[in-house]
Amino acid sequence: MRVLLPLGLPQAYDYRVPVSLMVQDGDFVVVPLGPRQLVGVVWGEGLGDIASSRIKNIIEKLPAPPLPEEVRKFIDWVATYTMTPPGMVLRLAMRAPGALEPAAMRRAYRLAGPPPVRLTPARKRVLEVAADGFARRAGELAEEAGVSNGVIKGLADAGTLEKVDLPSEEPFEDPDPTAQQPILSPEQAEVAGHLRARIGVNEFSATLLDGVTGSGKTEVYFEAVAEAIDQNRQVMILVPEIALTAQFLKRFEVRFGCLPAQWHSDLSSRERRRVWRGVAEDRVKVVVGARSALFLPYPNLGLIIVDEEHENAFKQDEGVAYNARDMCVVRASLGAFPVVLATATPSLETMSNVWSGRYAHEVLPRRHGGAVLPTIKPIDMRQHPPERGKWLSPVLVSAVGETLARDEQALLFLNRRGYAPLTLCRTCGHRLGCPQCDAWLVEHRFRKQLQCHHCGYQAPSPSACPDCGEEDSLVACGPGVERIMEEVKVSFPEARIALLSSDVLRGPAAYGEAIRQIQDHEIDLIVGTQIVAKGLNFPLLTLVGVVDADLGLENGDLRAGERTYQLLHQVAGRAGRAQKPGRVLMQTYMPEHPVMGALVSGDRDKFLEREARGREMLGYPPYGRLVALVLSGPELDKVQGLSRELALRVPHSDKVSVLGPAPAPISLLRGRHRVRFLVKATREAHVQGFVAQWLEGVKVPSSMRLSVDVDPHNFL
Repeated sequence: MRVLLPLGLPQAYDYRVPVSLMVQDGDFVVVPLGPRQLVGVVWGEGLGDIASSRIKNIIEKLPAPPLPEEVRKFIDWVATYTMTPPGMVLRLAMRAPGALEPAAMRRAYRLAGPPPVRLTPARKRVLEVAADGFARRAGELAEEAGVSNGVIKGLADAGTLEKVDLPSEEPFEDPDPTAQQPILSPEQAEVAGHLRARIGVNEFSATLLDGVTGSGKTEVYFEAVAEAIDQNRQVMILVPEIALTAQFLKRFEVRFGCLPAQWHSDLSSRERRRVWRGVAEDRVKVVVGARSALFLPYPNLGLIIVDEEHENAFKQDEGVAYNARDMCVVRASLGAFPVVLATATPSLETMSNVWSGRYAHEVLPRRHGGAVLPTIKPIDMRQHPPERGKWLSPVLVSAVGETLARDEQALLFLNRRGYAPLTLCRTCGHRLGCPQCDAWLVEHRFRKQLQCHHCGYQAPSPSACPDCGEEDSLVACGPGVERIMEEVKVSFPEARIALLSSDVLRGPAAYGEAIRQIQDHEIDLIVGTQIVAKGLNFPLLTLVGVVDADLGLENGDLRAGERTYQLLHQVAGRAGRAQKPGRVLMQTYMPEHPVMGALVSGDRDKFLEREARGREMLGYPPYGRLVALVLSGPELDKVQGLSRELALRVPHSDKVSVLGPAPAPISLLRGRHRVRFLVKATREAHVQGFVAQWLEGVKVPSSMRLSVDVDPHNFL
């Protein structure tokens, strides 16, 4: 049998099955590899191209459910598409240490026989507690009855209590589709009916659930979740960032009577083991998770929801470079069940599939419950500049003051962490940069630190210039959210202000507490980064101020306009979600920019059509294919030498062109010099085959790394 190992190896290896073992495809087995013993997965019949004398035996089969056939096919598909060794993709499905062994059991006691002849008061109290028939551990039973553990042991020896083994882990609650029936508008009910009808027909379908912010998309796709649960199918709900799900999880609990299982990087190893095993054994019915939840071993998956499908957080850039949104569509296709992509700001790739008829399109054009969309107006910073040394226009400051005076909440949004993005010396002009990256260090004044947001390097904020030694000469350039926080504290000293940034809120619990304080109106004014831009519902929030609406447009990549529109539209959608109307003010030096025009007019589709025409003319995605290749290493001359060699090997093709080699925009990252190629191809070109032909026979030294990213989103 072939066994695939979770390593960067090019293929599965043949192993012999001992007579004493019964194995089938998908079984987890222990096999030898050189001097080591590793866990792998049986991946089909052996190829028989190796001499029998060289084939080693499978050592043992592990007591875990086999990896389902759909999951194995999915791993192979992802590996082929992303040009990654399949073992590296398999590793994503095995990230739960200990899950391949059954959970440890715990000894418990329950009532089984007649009372003992000698019935003391202590024994009587134990029997009264145990009369309900539930099994309890000795300590629990002794504590409830107010006796020692010796009394429990004596009753067990007498045959009154019997010993039973129980799983050491808490069981998963099953969501109840009827726990709370929502009140849907006619539009919501119609769309929900369409989604329900696609469940359980054993057919693949992809649907864009396209609703304005506040239209109740979550309640609508919950109806599809309820239908899948009714049909005893598993459901996966993918969210871009698990820290942002506090409100979502509460809404799920109200609708279905319990919390869903969660899957994300902040879980303890014990909980990861519990969820992985629960999914594999079909005891977990609904998983809410980050992109890695896609690789859990679902044996009975019947519905995938991708919430905020446009989010760039679904794209993994390192290791196995994949887009979880796109891979969800593939997973649903392999399993012949529906996938729903939900958003108020669809990606151009998704809209292209809608326009071509490959995806169904369900639209919720109005906010739920009578709320109306906020008005959006630009503040031309050329005409209304801030005071010297400040960053907020008087127009925005006045609007915040009026909002707080009405006892309503305001949000100031700036998608830049820290205090300032750059620190320089006013004496010699030296700029504080990262020693490991081609990037400036961001000042975090509240922590008195400088930090690189690319590699994580940190250093204390210096009091003197490290280049010329001048004391008190360092000045912060530009604003981050901490600097805006400092400014509004001076402007509104009586306001209760909260800073929402990933630097400040560490983990889902801290974020959930901040959300509670805002909901309970313990906060008047919120200053935040992109973590406040999506999925949040604050009834008293009526004003959103965007501090720098032009920020995303400086990126320069092909999706800069689209991403800026999506982000600003989403943050604008936080305003006026209840009965009180909302308004949005955007500080900009380019009010004439098409992105600003689209936001003010509300004509999203016209903006997307304009973006589509531009991409189609240039042959960029979704009307063409891109593959990024980045060569990196610690020695610049060697990286440049190999990149020149690669440039000479580029195959000829009428459908594919190669741009580069050129220094990557961040040419030094984590101490490694980086050179980039960009492969540009038509939609019809087999771009993976072209890249494979190009790289065939290329030997990359161990000190260097060549990464391949099919469909790149990050061009840094």
